[in-house]
Amino acid sequence: QVQLVESGGGLVQPGGSLRLSCAASGSIFSINAMVWYRQAPGKHRELVATITSGGSTNYADSVKGRFTIFRDNAKNTVYLQMNTLQPTDTGVYYCKATILATPWHEYNYWGTGTQVTVSS
Repeated sequence: QVQLVESGGGLVQPGGSLRLSCAASGSIFSINAMVWYRQAPGKHRELVATITSGGSTNYADSVKGRFTIFRDNAKNTVYLQMNTLQPTDTGVYYCKATILATPWHEYNYWGTGTQVTVSS
C-alpha cells in the first residue's frame, strides 16, 4: 500500500511564500514523475508543476518564475516552493506520483490535498 501525504499549506498574505511537501510511503520500488495540481473554488483541477525522475521540470505559465518544484529521491518527497503568492494561487494543492511498487506494476497515486489561502 502506498500513501502520499501533503503538508505545508496555510494562510499567507499576498507577496508571501510557502513551501509544500508531499511524502510517499509504503511499498515503493521507484518513483517516476511527481506532479503538483491545484483546484480553486468552483474551478477544474489544473496542473501546476511536474518533475521527472531525472529532474526535468515543467510549469504552468501562471506560476513560471514564482514556483519551483524539486524532489529528494532519498526521502521519496517532492516539494513546491511558492514565492510572490497571489490571491489567484488560492486553492487546494494536490500531489500525484507515478509509483512502481514492483518493476512491473506502475500506478498513479494521489494525496488528499493541502489548502493554500492567499489573502490580506
